[in-house]
This record gives sequence, structure tokens and C-alpha cells, in this order.
Amino acid sequence: MGAKLMILRSLWTNGFDLDAALAECAEGLFDGVEGPVPAAARARREFAAKLADAGVPFVAEIATGGGYVPAGTPPEAHLEDFRRIAAGTLSCSPVFVTALAGSDAWAPARSVEFLGLAMEAARVLGVDASFETHRGRPTYSPWATRHLLEQLPGLRITCDFSHWCCVCERLVLEEEPGILRLCAARARHIHARVGYPQGPQVPHPAAPEFGTALAAHERWWDAVWSAQSGPEVPTMTPEFGPDGYLHEAPFTGTPASSLDEINRWMAARQRARHARRSEGAAP
Repeated sequence: MGAKLMILRSLWTNGFDLDAALAECAEGLFDGVEGPVPAAARARREFAAKLADAGVPFVAEIATGGGYVPAGTPPEAHLEDFRRIAAGTLSCSPVFVTALAGSDAWAPARSVEFLGLAMEAARVLGVDASFETHRGRPTYSPWATRHLLEQLPGLRITCDFSHWCCVCERLVLEEEPGILRLCAARARHIHARVGYPQGPQVPHPAAPEFGTALAAHERWWDAVWSAQSGPEVPTMTPEFGPDGYLHEAPFTGTPASSLDEINRWMAARQRARHARRSEGAAP
């Protein structure tokens, strides 16, 4: 717990604006950037050059199956996507890769086989890969994820527990301490979004009506931090985003909150909490 928390700015949350994210890193609120690498070679070179010039850590994001929501393609196509996109990240020198890979439509045995092959592909490429707990993917629920972690001892995960609150319609890890401990032991990264029993993203995490949900997620993140050891720097990305996650007023589409303000608030709060934990004080 002694290492400083590395907080990353998600490009998904700011309209994929790398320049704006790097400016926020220069301000000091964020330490680095997380997001997908451009597919086109020229854009990828420009992207890598900007990251190198800024000198900030980068976490690459991979989504197989056609995008953030997987298409109904077979595991072979998802695996080819993983290999191709992972190879494309190398020029950007990522600290690690976080992957939305595979599909929730597959049988458990098929998901285990796919993730095993993806892990081997990452090893061959020399990529440190972490697989996100996400709706639409084999890790869509805590029980499915437990099975995968038990079958694949080398599997590392990016913990976005907000998805499970939506899938299970409750703050489910409050009643599954064994799964929380297993996830914490295998966690590589945290996506800091707060879900609630009917959705993956509260309108604003500071709102008192969502205090119970915020407190639960922070307990779960504390469990991850407590389980971390070794040379890896603890990493976290505030990930309140758009695309149906952000609550809007009907008819007008007026956002309930500012995504920039929410993600900045979350970054500052979790940096302060982790620092107090590192100093041995109560968070």
C-alpha cells in the first residue's frame, strides 16, 4: 500500500481527446492516459509521438468483436481481434493492456478456452493483459468471473464492479465476500465508476442519495488495494462516461451532471483516500 496511486484519464470519458487528457496530466490531477490506440498507422504514429513527448504512462484499451458491445462473432474472430489490436498497441509502449474481450453468449468452457488463448497470445507479444469485468463479456457476472479465475490461475482482471450492480440488481459484492477476495487477489487495475441496483452509473457519486453505493464501491476498492503487493504500482481510472451511462433529462437531453467534473471529483477523492491508507490512517 506504500506506492502512490497512479490515476489515469480515460479517453472514453472525454470524447477521445488525447490533447485534453494530456493537458490534465500536465495540471497534475491525472498521472497518465487510458484508451484505445488508433487503428490507422499514421494516426497511431501521431498518437504514440504525443504520448512520448508528454512522458506520461499509458494504458491501452482493447475491445474485441467489433467494439465495446460485442457482435455475434465466433471466438476465433475475437481472438484475431485481440492479437491484431494488442500488436498495434506496442508502438505506444503501454504499461499494460486492459481488454474487453469475448462474449457473454458463450458457454463457460468456451470462455475459458478463449481467455486461455488470449492470455497466451499476450504472452507471445510481450503484453501485460488484464481482462475487464464488463457486461457483454465472459466476466459479466461475479459468479461467471469466479469460475474463470478458478479455471485460469494466471488470469488478471480490471475490476469494474459497477457492471455487476446492474446485472445483479444489487450491491452484490456485499453478500459475496469470497468472490471479492478472489477478485482482489487477481486485480491488475480498477475502473472507478459507481453503480447502483438499477444501473452501472449513478448520476453523481457525491449525491447523498447514492452514499450507500459509493461507500460499498470504496470498500471493494479498499479490498483490492489491501490485496496488492509486489512491484506493481496501484492504478485506477475514474470512468464515468457517456453513451447511455450519463443520465439525461427526457425530451431535452440535458445532462444530469458534468462528466469532467465527476471524473475530476473521483480522481481527487480516491487519491486522497489512498494516500491516507498508505499513511496508515483511516480512509
